Amino acid sequence: MIELHHLNDSRSQRIIWMLEELQLEYDIKCYQRDTHTSLAPKSLTRVHPLGKAPILTDDEITLAESGAIIDYLAQRYGTALLPKANTAAWWNYVYWLHYAEGSLMPPLWMGHVLAKVQQAPMPFFVRPIAKKLVAGINDAFLSQQLHTHLNFVADHLACHEWFLGDNLSAVDIQMSFPLEAAMYNPKLADSYPRINAYVAQLQARPAYLQALAKGGAYVYGPKVMA
Repeated sequence: MIELHHLNDSRSQRIIWMLEELQLEYDIKCYQRDTHTSLAPKSLTRVHPLGKAPILTDDEITLAESGAIIDYLAQRYGTALLPKANTAAWWNYVYWLHYAEGSLMPPLWMGHVLAKVQQAPMPFFVRPIAKKLVAGINDAFLSQQLHTHLNFVADHLACHEWFLGDNLSAVDIQMSFPLEAAMYNPKLADSYPRINAYVAQLQARPAYLQALAKGGAYVYGPKVMA
């Protein structure tokens, strides 16, 4: 029996979506972030030494890392979400599967960390220094890197309905989290309408909405219009 260890507002939300797209039976064990540190609870280390979600168990197999989990589920249960092996589409699948966390997430995560630094309690005389340091990192490196990646993704999606063409694939599920996180920023959403439309498209899928119902509150989910 498949069991997913799921942390709120995390990468594991896309694994629930994957399971729903494949119409698999599974159990879900939900964990909540610490309200002060935003970190996962230490109880997750009893499932995997790193104590990070997602973690999936399937009989004797225990897997961490979203890309590994998505690839495992697709190859074992959902070949309809995979291109034919050893074709050009297959290697595009391999590329985007690794690109999501290997290239796109690092500048997004660094931006998140720097925002936390600016918001952290500190002596009043230190705050201007911290703000200047964060602004310098953003101007010199981070902003440029993020826009380079988002332009790259937007150009690709300008020619494709989904990442591998006309149909949803496992790669779209893997790419969903970093793109949802990026489009959570209103300025980025306005700057990249094709990516924003793509995110809205995947968030409208019935299986995605079923996953939201099972996973609980998700900050990067569909925007509610006032």
